[in-house]
Amino acid sequence: SAGLTEEQKEFQKVALDFAAKEMAPHMAEWDEKEIFPVETMRKAAQLGFGGIYVKPDVGGSGLSRLDTSIIFEALSTGCTSTTAYMSIHNMCVWMIDTFGNEEQRRRFCPSLCSMEKFASYCLTEPGSGSDAASLLTSAQRKGDNYVLNGSKAFISGGGDTDVYVVMCRTGGPGPKGISCLVLEKGTPGLSFGKKEKKVGWNSQPTRAVIFEDCVVPVGNRLGAEGQGFSIAMKGLNGGRINIASCSLGAAHASVLLAQEHLTVRKQFGEPLANNQYLQFRLAEMATRLVAARLMVRHAARALQEGREDAAVLCSMAKLFATDECFAICNQALQMHGGYGYLKDYAVQQFVRDIRVHQILEGTNEVMRMIVARNLLQG
Repeated sequence: SAGLTEEQKEFQKVALDFAAKEMAPHMAEWDEKEIFPVETMRKAAQLGFGGIYVKPDVGGSGLSRLDTSIIFEALSTGCTSTTAYMSIHNMCVWMIDTFGNEEQRRRFCPSLCSMEKFASYCLTEPGSGSDAASLLTSAQRKGDNYVLNGSKAFISGGGDTDVYVVMCRTGGPGPKGISCLVLEKGTPGLSFGKKEKKVGWNSQPTRAVIFEDCVVPVGNRLGAEGQGFSIAMKGLNGGRINIASCSLGAAHASVLLAQEHLTVRKQFGEPLANNQYLQFRLAEMATRLVAARLMVRHAARALQEGREDAAVLCSMAKLFATDECFAICNQALQMHGGYGYLKDYAVQQFVRDIRVHQILEGTNEVMRMIVARNLLQG
């Protein structure tokens, strides 16, 4: 909490308490039984965590990107997988709040901020992951409606959520032909694939989302035709900060678990904490965690201020924090020895849950491309 205001320290404390009492005791069960903890998330929404950086007039908390990062880091210490879904949900609500008209904002945002309803972000397709601008899902305009056809892959919450923010092609090839539509569950022609079996992130379902002649009113389009790719990328700048913050929480929790294990576990007649090699590794883990945290918070401030370098700083922060935090969690598992590989010990779940953070919200290879392009363009 170094460098935070008193108000931010209070948000952090509320989120840490919620994580410790409402999430951590159930984390292993949610993972093992693949439970989507709807009621727990609704309790989090009562604390204002359903629309953290959404405007207050539609039920949001109206907080800054830095406040949001602090909250997601704290919640992630209790269950990274659940917090990561909440971060995606928050990104969707922000997109509707920011790019929707007044009617759309008032129709969708209040029930999403309270988490009475849940949202999913639909960009990735079976044939377009990193090359998102090549997406093929099409929306043909017919009078006052669009007819939507295609499919999306790896959709967090898919099938269990109520609102789908969908990037689709309304024009020619490339990013300028993409628009953004909001669909509701129950729309005829909207269906879902099988629930995917994943290494981690098991407290949130992942499915393909399929559109077969879905009729969507033009009134459900966010922004103008052709603005969808820009909306998607602006959402992802915040999403990258959010997912990096979830990695920070997992790494923070893993450092504490390693610290405790080194103190309790004895080998060769003395506690592991007396071993200088392990002391040095623990020191390195803590140092890398603090460096990653500072980078994420710096990028969050830049995004909040609308700075020109915000997008590249978000990419840097996502790249650095997700790589470093995975390494920290993995080292914490190694320090546990054989115990770290048992599901009775939480450290293995943090490792499994944050591995995917290096892939989603733009792979870390794409983050390198964004940073390099920015540097070389001068």
